[in-house]
This record gives sequence, structure tokens and C-alpha cells, in this order.
Amino acid sequence: MSELTTRQRFNRMFRHQEADRVPMLASPWGTTLDRWRREGMPANADFCEYFGLDRVAGIGGDTSPRYEEKVLEETPDYIIRRDSWGTTAKNWKHASSTPHWMARTVVDRKSWEATKKRMVMGPDRIDWDRLKNDYPAWRRNDWWVQGNLWFGFDVTHARVVGTEQFLIWMADDPELVSDIFNTELDCSLQLLDMIWDRGYTFDSIFWCDDMGYRNGTFFSVDMYRDLLKPVQKRAIEWAHAKGIAAHLHSCGNINAFVPELVEMGLDALNPLEVKAGMDPVHLKRAYGDRLVLHGGLNAMLWDRIDRVEAEIRRLLPVLKQGGGYLFQEDHSIPDSVSLEDYRRILKLARALGTY
Repeated sequence: MSELTTRQRFNRMFRHQEADRVPMLASPWGTTLDRWRREGMPANADFCEYFGLDRVAGIGGDTSPRYEEKVLEETPDYIIRRDSWGTTAKNWKHASSTPHWMARTVVDRKSWEATKKRMVMGPDRIDWDRLKNDYPAWRRNDWWVQGNLWFGFDVTHARVVGTEQFLIWMADDPELVSDIFNTELDCSLQLLDMIWDRGYTFDSIFWCDDMGYRNGTFFSVDMYRDLLKPVQKRAIEWAHAKGIAAHLHSCGNINAFVPELVEMGLDALNPLEVKAGMDPVHLKRAYGDRLVLHGGLNAMLWDRIDRVEAEIRRLLPVLKQGGGYLFQEDHSIPDSVSLEDYRRILKLARALGTY
């Protein structure tokens, strides 16, 4: 088969058909890119272009309540700022990590209602200049374009409310939780409808919702069915009505939820976090004819070149069978991975991922 474009390759994967090779994606930490630049990657290089990876562009808008953003404290080592959700977070300047969430505006039903009133969607929440300038090139070069959604458990507990408080609400005030989930999704879909109606169509929807941790899910299957599944199903049905795919990123051990996701028609699942107990070979055998698998390569092995190469040799021939697989690590590439080793990983993956 002759070489395909990213979009052609993705389309075949999502139809569970083999292509010229599996699509190859990556998500390195910023400090990893810094290391690779020190080791020889050109300073101004786009890493996807430099390594010949497949290209994915994201479209979306600002669904936040637009609280005033403000830097509250800054030192040579870290910065503390309040964001447009009214959430205060600390970020280290010279290390890649998730934020340290410190304080929130949404703390009860009253503060949620006040926040909700600020979430009025309009065209001013979309970066039309970016779309006007970049979208033609995305389509001309046949990139995969996804519409990004912002809703669900992960963004709400981490960014908006706080984990402990939100889990309590899920048990004690399910109506409030459902209202938050549905409001978030409504806002995202309103913006994507505006974008789509102006001719900026896309190939899939994509959203992040980490529903698990290392040892299991944050909440029961029954609670998932009552509170979150109906909202996710609405997102999936919206996508399918437009003839596009639905793609979910959900870290942790979410094995208990996978049958539910497949049952309601989810098209693709990422990242298949191995260290949390997600087994990509089992998932391929159980659901590979219905679900595109994206990831499943243990990022904790990537700085041990012999072990990660052995893992790629074990997994890729199985996962690529019949299409329906996107090659990527199961978490961001750590800065312990050298440029030389990453080149070796890609060389092996291209060889084994070719049909």
C-alpha cells in the first residue's frame, strides 16, 4: 500500500481496517522536549514534524465562567494564579507536573448557581482568527481534526470543585452533579455547533475524563450509570449524528466501565494505562472489533530501552491486527528518555507497525 495521509490512516483505523501503518502519536512533557533540544533536536523544530509523527489538530472554545484571572504569587521556582474558573493553583516553573490545586470558587450549590449564570456561550468564546489562519492548512495537509469537549468527572473534581467534596456531592446531591455535568456538556456542544455551522468541520470529538486511579474507579458502576453515562452518551450521539467519531481519554483502571462505554457506542479509548491494570491485549481481544485502542505502552518503561523495545515487540503485532489501533505511550513521555532512545523506539514502532 502506498503512503497514506494522517486523515486517511485514521479513517481506516476507525473503520477497523488496516492501513499502510498504524498512526503514531506522542505526548512528551515540556522538560522532555527541553532535554531533546539539548541533545540535538533543533530549538525551533515542531517535534511532530521532526519525528514524522501523525498530525492532530484540536478545535474548541472557552466554556469557563470567566472569572478574573490573576497571578497571586510568583517566585523563581513557581507561580500561583487564579484561573477563569476561579480556581487557584500552583505550578512549578522548571518541572513538568500536574498542578497543585489550592482553592476554589465553587464550594456549594449557591456558588455553583452563581458560576453557572456566568457560563453564557457566544461567538466571542471562540478563537476565530486561529481557525481562519490554521484550518485551511490542516485540511490541505489532511490532518485529523478533533472537536474538544470540556465536561465530566475529571475536569470537575480536579479543576472546579475538589476531589473529596465532589465525591461527597455524587453520593449526597446527585441532582447537583447531574446539573454540573450537563451544563458543562451543553456549553461545549454550543460552541462546537457554532464552529461546525461556519464550515469548520472536524473528524471526531475528544474529551478527557480520568475516571480511575491505580487500583480501580473513583466511583461505582451504578453511580456511573446514574450520573455520568447519560451525559457521555449524549456527547457520543451528538457526534454520531454528524457522522463523526467519539474519542475518550480516561486514565486509571477503568476496566469496570469499558463494557458500558462500548455498549453506548464509544469509538476510541485512550490511554489504556498499563500500570493501573489496563491490559491492551485483553482489550483488543474482547473489544477490538468495536473499539479503537489508543496507547497501552507503559511509559514507565520508556527510559529502559531494552524493556520498552521488548514490550513493543510483544504488543504491536497483536494490537495492529485488523486496524483499530493508534500507537502511543500510556502517559506523557518522561524526561528520563533520551533523544537517541526515542529515535530507536520510533524506528522499531514504524517497522512493526507497518502492514
